[in-house]
Amino acid sequence: MNTFALITIASLAGGVLSALLASLIGLSARKEWIPSLVSFAVGALLGAAFLEMLPHAIEGGGDVRQVALVVLIGILGFFVLEKLVIWRHSHGEEDEAGHGHAHGYDHGHDHGRSGLMIVVGDAFHNFVDGVLIAGAFMQSDALGLVAATAVIVHQIPQAVGDYLVLVHSGYARARALGMNLLSALAMLAGAWAAWFGLRGEPALLSSFIALAAASMIYVAVADLIPGLHRRPELSATLRQVVLIGLGIALIALMGRITHSH
Repeated sequence: MNTFALITIASLAGGVLSALLASLIGLSARKEWIPSLVSFAVGALLGAAFLEMLPHAIEGGGDVRQVALVVLIGILGFFVLEKLVIWRHSHGEEDEAGHGHAHGYDHGHDHGRSGLMIVVGDAFHNFVDGVLIAGAFMQSDALGLVAATAVIVHQIPQAVGDYLVLVHSGYARARALGMNLLSALAMLAGAWAAWFGLRGEPALLSSFIALAAASMIYVAVADLIPGLHRRPELSATLRQVVLIGLGIALIALMGRITHSH
């Protein structure tokens, strides 16, 4: 199977399959699964970034200091982008609801506006994930499979949360699924854009892989881990540590298997 076909299949699996699985979990109302999925996703993302993406960026000819600088710039860039999204979200809610329902505490009567913000934000995030998958596959099939696995693992809890927000925001379940699927297709668009834009530019791949690692680190540390701190009990913490470890172990095992072939 050629690289373009692998990129297409992995992007569809990362986007559409994750959205369908998320809807099934949402329909079965097993919300208690989400923290466990998030913990596992943290491990997968950090494992992919530190065990696979960064070593490949350096082995691909990137200077260690340059790779580290790209990671730092990437993390700062993702921070600024997320700030802009949060600012626009909060600003829009203040305009709609005055001082009563700012900052997203009550989406039950916003006529779907918070749901629309979720879809737009996730479409952008999925586009970036598609670019990440394509860039990893262009480096090697083994790295592509690891990157796609990390993306799929973290997409499922994110998509579950988005689906529940859409339903709570007033969307019918079928429409919420449809909007999640529409957002998921942005991953395929990002993958194809990277394939046609980065192909034939090997000099850019090392920096791009480092930027992809920065994206994974930022999502894990800034977006997912803070939610885990809401459960400070010892039993919950131990479960989180074990699941994070399992996520890292999955990536390490996949890396060992794919590199041995």
